[in-house]
Amino acid sequence: MVNANQARRLVVLGTGGTIAGRATRANDNVGYVAGQVAVGDLVAMVPALAACPLDVEQVAQINSKDMVLGVWQALAAKVAEHLDRPEVAGVVITHGTDTIEETAFLLQTRLRPSKPVVLTCAMRPATALVPDGPQNLSDAVAVAMHPGARGVMVVCAGRIHDAIDVAKVHPYRTDPFDSGDAGDLGCVEEAQLRLFRPWPDAVRQGSHDHAGLQRLLAAASLPRVELIFSHANADGEVVRALLGHTAGAARLRGLVVAGTGNGTVHDDLLAALKQAEASGVEVVVASRCARGRVVPHAGQPLADSGGLSPVKARLALALQLLEV
Repeated sequence: MVNANQARRLVVLGTGGTIAGRATRANDNVGYVAGQVAVGDLVAMVPALAACPLDVEQVAQINSKDMVLGVWQALAAKVAEHLDRPEVAGVVITHGTDTIEETAFLLQTRLRPSKPVVLTCAMRPATALVPDGPQNLSDAVAVAMHPGARGVMVVCAGRIHDAIDVAKVHPYRTDPFDSGDAGDLGCVEEAQLRLFRPWPDAVRQGSHDHAGLQRLLAAASLPRVELIFSHANADGEVVRALLGHTAGAARLRGLVVAGTGNGTVHDDLLAALKQAEASGVEVVVASRCARGRVVPHAGQPLADSGGLSPVKARLALALQLLEV
């Protein structure tokens, strides 16, 4: 049996990103190389973590813009492995900001962990004059240690975001994320949490969804789902090109279109999307608007994304097709 004190152990998994980036000058916040500093060194930069029982492991060392299925599979497997350890209270993951919302979404929908899995990041490299990574990492640990915490979250700039709702909305500010209409899950203030709404959904038994994990790990590749935008003067040539392109590429299985306004799509583009549907391609429409969702209505010509952003709708459709 594990006592309460033993069960307060955390695992920190590193995947690279800006938080692990290095620049040649301390005043350079954009010309850095991501994924250079080992996760153990990142932890050592936060003196407050010295007294916290931590296991630290490097899973990957990449710029998150280059995220691929293989890294996701390795990360999900490691998260599940550590969640199954009774002495582990939660997992913290250091990650790049560019695709953190997609990684968080994948981990939440595939694992639905009953313990906290907290992704954190930085907008300034580790070599910056005032790096934001150490505080974000400290806050992430505070969330992961919070009694009753569960599910996958993103913690940055003192804000706690649900994996389903979080989106990167700014390319430079140190507070680049937003949770849209749903609002933040909570905030971290001097290592103390203030919650605004319930924790993310989680499995009722066990540490995570074992079946969901195995389906992900069994995939040799994700089904090909492309993301396109509707805009003024749009036509259907890109869609028709995708339908006709077969040389050296996986067959197109799905299309997500980021529509204008309430998921509206240019007539010329819509005709090509209908052609894609007729050929067996799944088509889903989301809104390119930063906030809100596509509100369903009787005359809607395409299936909507159920409130997901275009990038999450693309990933959700690929995961759905993986199980078909």
